[in-house]
Amino acid sequence: MAELTYRDAVTRAIAQEMSRDPDVIFFGEDVAKPGGVFKTTVGLYEQFGPRRVRDTPISEQAILGAAMGAAMTGLKPIAEIMFSDFFAVCFDYIANEFPKSRYMSNGQLKCPLVVRTANGAGSRFGAQHSQSVENWAMMIPGLKVVAPSTPRDVIGLMAAAVRDPDPVIFFEHKSLYATKGEVPDGEIVDTLGSAKIVRPGKDATILALALMVPRALDAATRLKREHDIDCEVIDVRSLVPLDTRAILGSVARTHRVFTVEENPRLCGWGAEIVSIIADEAFYDLDGPPVRITTPHIPLPAADTLEDLVLPTPDRIVETVRRSLSA
Repeated sequence: MAELTYRDAVTRAIAQEMSRDPDVIFFGEDVAKPGGVFKTTVGLYEQFGPRRVRDTPISEQAILGAAMGAAMTGLKPIAEIMFSDFFAVCFDYIANEFPKSRYMSNGQLKCPLVVRTANGAGSRFGAQHSQSVENWAMMIPGLKVVAPSTPRDVIGLMAAAVRDPDPVIFFEHKSLYATKGEVPDGEIVDTLGSAKIVRPGKDATILALALMVPRALDAATRLKREHDIDCEVIDVRSLVPLDTRAILGSVARTHRVFTVEENPRLCGWGAEIVSIIADEAFYDLDGPPVRITTPHIPLPAADTLEDLVLPTPDRIVETVRRSLSA
């Protein structure tokens, strides 16, 4: 067992899969000798060499076009798009090309690739470099979408993503890169489509993703200590496939549900989950589902305003307390 930062877990995750399978290649902007703009790929170039770890031009379309071509001809590329906001530059590949290749070729073509990208706010990069865009990817049929919250899950979910025969969008939260967690020795492989109950409870279910998971855990601890409200916290981890069994099972036990989303409120991932709960677990609910989100605005440039719009433990505590006491 070792303690790793989330940042170092990314490096270990990629190295684990490249060591296991010579068909896995990795490329992106400044990921080779420089070790990545967020220092998540330090040492990979030295370990695996220039044929398997390559720097690319500053062109998101070129990066994903090369990834798709490599995947269709038998390799298993991991491609980095530096900021998830830049999906807007290469969205044709993400929306029209990757996810439809198997379908449109009647199964003759596979597209086993992973697009990993830095996602989310809290690091002072401004409105065009701080968005949480996992809902952009979630809406596209044919894509799988994951967002780990811990170093251990970074490694396990990356392994599952690389070994999957279909395209996977892998969101790393940049405000988690410096956080630490214990990681077992040896190979770690997870399963796509599996949520985790990271704190059991009986009074309410809190669903969270990526950076919102530690904030939800902080809020749940305070709710128990200060208000005797015992919340179950679920790390959703995988949006597509979605672990509806774990989510609906928790709602059946607690009878109240809250989502904590960094997405803007309109069309966030929690809206889809709430609609599933309304369809399949309506009579298990003792009150309406509540979404705790970022407002539907561009992220502010000012530090204090950026902090203000994101869901915080304080806001989670107050929302849950007020809702359960109504």
